Amino acid sequence: NMQKIIKEQVKEQVKVQVSKVLSRIEQTMNEQLEAEVLTRSSHSSKTSYAVAADLSEMELKKIHIEKMEGNKSTGRSTQRSQSRQASASKSAFVEKPMQTTCQMEEPSHLEFDTGAEDQPIV
Repeated sequence: NMQKIIKEQVKEQVKVQVSKVLSRIEQTMNEQLEAEVLTRSSHSSKTSYAVAADLSEMELKKIHIEKMEGNKSTGRSTQRSQSRQASASKSAFVEKPMQTTCQMEEPSHLEFDTGAEDQPIV
């Protein structure tokens, strides 16, 4: 009978401690996840232009390596290198960065022709 009472008390204390520990674990995990998200978002500040330029550069390096290998054993990867060259030339437009609106020059005087002078006001 005494063992049953002790068992029940132990069970109750375990439940209390587990709920405390679980809430701490959950809080810690949330904090770690938030920190990880912040870290990743701060590292991913590359613009899409920079990412595209990196990809194009990697494609060009692959083509160059394939050409070097091709010189060693001619004709082995000609078709692959040609298809990669075609895809690299398609993505070659990335080489020129676009101007943002703050970099563009504003015209000194804006003039709009609305045609309102031609029409009499009724």
